Amino acid sequence: MTPPGWHPDPGHSGKGPAQERWWDGAQWTGHVRASPGAARRRGIRIGVGVTVGVVVLAAIGGGVYLLGEDRGGGKPDTAASSPSAAPELPGAPDGGNKDDGQDGEGNGEGQGPEQQLPPTEPGFATDLAGGISMPVPKGWKGTSGAVGAGLTTGEHACPGDTAETCVRGGVFSAPAAAMKLTAGTPEEAAKKDITVNAKESYGGKSYGKITSHEELKSEAVTVAGGKGYVVRWKVVTEKGDDGYVESLVFPSPVSKNMLVVVRSGFDISKDAPKLSVLDEITGGIKAASVGEGGTGGEV
Repeated sequence: MTPPGWHPDPGHSGKGPAQERWWDGAQWTGHVRASPGAARRRGIRIGVGVTVGVVVLAAIGGGVYLLGEDRGGGKPDTAASSPSAAPELPGAPDGGNKDDGQDGEGNGEGQGPEQQLPPTEPGFATDLAGGISMPVPKGWKGTSGAVGAGLTTGEHACPGDTAETCVRGGVFSAPAAAMKLTAGTPEEAAKKDITVNAKESYGGKSYGKITSHEELKSEAVTVAGGKGYVVRWKVVTEKGDDGYVESLVFPSPVSKNMLVVVRSGFDISKDAPKLSVLDEITGGIKAASVGEGGTGGEV
């Protein structure tokens, strides 16, 4: 589904120079290279460590903070399973730049075609791998990606570390496999993911630790025509505003055997979006269209 090409390395820890890894169209390979232009722009990083365009989604929602460098040009980081054999494709790496297990140690000599992003549909952010599009609320930033899509709004200084920048609200999608989330059903996956989502959104130095939480919702839901499950918590933070976190899981419209995870987080603040906006986003999630102008057939 995603064309072969160089993508930001999903296994990069954030330490050392940024690097790219070769995707052969089906899996990650062992070929890496230095990421071009890695020091030019900063991106928003959120806990799961997935970059979507200029948005690096690392802690969905209020716990999003500026960290690390984005590659420019709307090129997304991705997250997937471990790399394996080298590709046998035109323009693919020649095997001289294998990953030696050390972050940022690639020599940058490998060459390959530019990665391709999904066609954008006005008013939507598209997750090509997940086969979905999420509506972009007015005033929000929406970013499409080959693996993952993101929505963010309300940048502000993090209460726990004012040198970093948080956002008031964030919503991020990716296939469950890309998040290394294993579960047999949407309910199992959502209940398993909510703890990780809460910690990555509102734990750590940006908001301090989570002192307590309250479950607000745990129920079946239909999303993009599939039967999914959603869990929502209200969390109390050590520093700054408290927040809402939500983990939504449902079958991908392109493959009933693939689960899509949508992580969300909203600050509880007069400056944050209302929780009803999250429900509107969920209700507007649909199967992605990738035809010219966004009006073609489904993925």
